[in-house]
Amino acid sequence: MFQSKRRSWRMLLIALVAVLALSVMAGCGKKEASSGGNDTSKVIATYEGGEITENEFDREQRIVLALQPQMEQFMQMEDFRQYLIKQEIAYEYLETKADDKTKEAGKKKAEEQFDQMKTSYGEDSFKQMLDAQKITEADFKNYMVRIYTVMEGERQKITEDDVKKEFEATKQNYTTASVRHILINFTDPDGKERTSEDTLKLAKEVKAKLDKGEDFATLAKQYSEDPGSKDNGGLYENVEVSNWVEAFKQAALTQPLNQIGEPVETEYGYHIIRVEARTEKKYEDLSQEQKDMIQTTLASNKLDEFMSGDLEKKIIKKIELPKVEPSKSENGTNAGTNAGNGTNAGTNAGTNAGTEGSGNAGTSGNGAANDAGTNGGNTSK
Repeated sequence: MFQSKRRSWRMLLIALVAVLALSVMAGCGKKEASSGGNDTSKVIATYEGGEITENEFDREQRIVLALQPQMEQFMQMEDFRQYLIKQEIAYEYLETKADDKTKEAGKKKAEEQFDQMKTSYGEDSFKQMLDAQKITEADFKNYMVRIYTVMEGERQKITEDDVKKEFEATKQNYTTASVRHILINFTDPDGKERTSEDTLKLAKEVKAKLDKGEDFATLAKQYSEDPGSKDNGGLYENVEVSNWVEAFKQAALTQPLNQIGEPVETEYGYHIIRVEARTEKKYEDLSQEQKDMIQTTLASNKLDEFMSGDLEKKIIKKIELPKVEPSKSENGTNAGTNAGNGTNAGTNAGTNAGTEGSGNAGTSGNGAANDAGTNGGNTSK
C-alpha cells in the first residue's frame, strides 16, 4: 500500500524487537543457561553485574538471522555488531531489574506468543527455521522472555498522559481516508523503465480524461499499475494514512474531497488521486490496542535513550568483539536460504504478534513494525 522502503540495519534490528513487542508486553527474569551446557568461551563484553561470552553473542546473531535472514548482509559490519551486542547487554541488564510479578507474567506471555508463532508458521516450518541456525526452542524462548521482560519494564514507566500527549503530536497518523487513485509506474508492464518525464506525461493524459468526466473506476482498471487497487477501481477504503509513503499520505490528508488533484510523485511513480472521505480521530476514538501500541512506541524510545545514555556512559565496562570469519557469513546465507518459510519470519511473526496489537505503533514504532519483514501488503512493487 505504498509503504516506505526504509531498510537500514538499525531500523531492521529495532523492527526485530518490535515483532515480538506489538502486544501487551511482559517478561521473565533469570538468565537461564542455554542448551549448550557450560559455556567456557571467551568473555567478549563486561558490564555492571554481568558479562557476555563469545558463544552467547554468536547465539544472539543466529536468533536474529532465524527471524530476519536478510540481515545476514549486516553481520560483518562493525557498527551493526557493536549495536547488536550493546542491545544484548541492555536487555540482559534490564531483565535483572524486573520484579517478580513482571517476571512471572512475562513468562506466561512469552509462552503464549511462542505457541502462537509456532502455530502461525506450522510446526515443521518453525522447526526448520530454528534448525537452520542451530537454535533450540529453549534458546528461542529465552530470547523472547528477555525482550518481553524489558519492554514491560519500560512500558510501566509510560503514563496515560504520556500516551495522550504522543497521540496529540502524531494524531494525523490516525486519520483514516478513502482514496481512489491511478498509478503510472516508473516501469511499464513489460518491465521497461520510463523516464520521469514520460511517466508524468502519461499521468497527465489520464488526468485529462478524468477532468472530462470519464469514470474513475473504469480508467483505474484500464491504466493503473497498482495491482493492489486497480481491480477495485483504484480504491483504498478507510485506511489509516500512516500506512502510505509521505507524499501520498500528505495528499490524502490535504487534498480537497472529491476533487482530482495534480499528479503526485512517489518512489513508485505518479498517482492521480481523488480523496473520497477523510475522518480525523480523537483520543477517545482509539482502540485499546492502538493506545497500547503508542505506549509500546514510547517505551521503545525510552529504551533507545537508555542505550545511548546510561548504558554507554555508566554500565558497559568493556567490549572486545571477535573478528568476523568469512565462512560464518557464507553459512549464514545458506542457513537463511534453507530456512524455507523462515525467510518470511518477520512477516509471520509480525502478523502473529499483531493479533493483539493494532499494526500502527504511532511514530517510529509504526515504521519499525512495518519494516519487520512485511512490506505493506498491497504495494505496487
